[in-house]
Amino acid sequence: MDKLRIRGGRRLNGEIAIAGAKNAALPELCAALLTAEPVTLANVPKLHDVQTMLKLLRVMGVATRPSESSEDALVLDAGRIVSREAPYDLVKTMRASILVLGPLLARFGEARVSLPGGCAIGTRPVDQHIKGLQAMGADIVVEHGYIIARAERLKGARITTDMVTVTGTENLLMAATLADGETVLENAAQEPEVPDLAEMLIAMGARIEGHGTSRIRIEGVRELHGVSHRVVPDRIEAGTFLCAVAAAGGDVVLRGARADHLEAVIDKLREAGASIEAGDGWVRVASDGKLRAVSFRTSEYPAFPTDMQAQLMAVDCIGEGSASIAETIFESRFNHIPELMRLGARIEVDGRVALVQGTPRLSGATVMATDLRASAGLVIAGLVADGETIVDRIYHLDRGYDRMEVKLRELGADIERLR
Repeated sequence: MDKLRIRGGRRLNGEIAIAGAKNAALPELCAALLTAEPVTLANVPKLHDVQTMLKLLRVMGVATRPSESSEDALVLDAGRIVSREAPYDLVKTMRASILVLGPLLARFGEARVSLPGGCAIGTRPVDQHIKGLQAMGADIVVEHGYIIARAERLKGARITTDMVTVTGTENLLMAATLADGETVLENAAQEPEVPDLAEMLIAMGARIEGHGTSRIRIEGVRELHGVSHRVVPDRIEAGTFLCAVAAAGGDVVLRGARADHLEAVIDKLREAGASIEAGDGWVRVASDGKLRAVSFRTSEYPAFPTDMQAQLMAVDCIGEGSASIAETIFESRFNHIPELMRLGARIEVDGRVALVQGTPRLSGATVMATDLRASAGLVIAGLVADGETIVDRIYHLDRGYDRMEVKLRELGADIERLR
């Protein structure tokens, strides 16, 4: 099992390119199911989750090949679908696999999709997908671990989800593009990946208004056509590198990053003492590594993202003073705290609130990644810790970051992958 070995204490300098967003690429790959014509996606990140989604689509009969236009572009052709099923063996490794449900049902009138691994209907957002599709006239049963859905043709409906759910919004948005009549999605997610998907669908012939707000209107059409689309830059990768430079010190330009997607993160890093400036297609961060601990609370976009909580917590661990961190989105997103404490961090947990007391130094140790963003937080802590830090179970990291250790090494970090 791969590990990262980090020898801390080096400043980061230079520039790197930010990859396409995982959370935009995954639904946009699924959107290829909505048309029989080829779809070309550029700026597709080289991630384990992307490969898993491509494997799932190929099982269904989607032909995929590299595009001749760019090394980071793919062509997908769903003209000859042979299966409308997403089997458990593939879905269990990635919750985003549920995103094939809406497109399959909308175009083919049926779908059989395994419940994502570890999912309990009624307590996780997948029940909002089902509720919305049922409101559009789908006949859905859940049996033997599968969602089995049928509909001669989906009908437009007004759908209000019980919670803000990004994948739920995306699934229902894709399904509504081929429904009969108007669909209105209330309480829709506003994360940048949602309007990016909507813009792709509009370019395919969909009629969509209000994307990027909490109320999206979709007028269904009979069919969609092929498209060439560029995946929006990954705001979480960019935010992670902003935190890494702020903590380690240095001066780095992130090419391709969009500051308008990172306002909550940038505001907190500036409050902590980092210098950040931005222009069209770039963000620059500079820091002397002497920071103040800052309090924050995660919430839905445009508030501070839960996917950046572990990374900014790592920054707070070496900041002057103390900070309160409230996690409001996921109940189990403090699993990285015991590992940060192995490095010398001073953190107390009270329910969904973490109280961080900054310390002037961390000490290298062996730590274990518990999830994707926790991995990134531990890497940041390792960059500033004295001595050697080993981050184990980095397969989590590979799910969401395109060659993180390579990019950090280009900036001057002493980091290597151990196999």
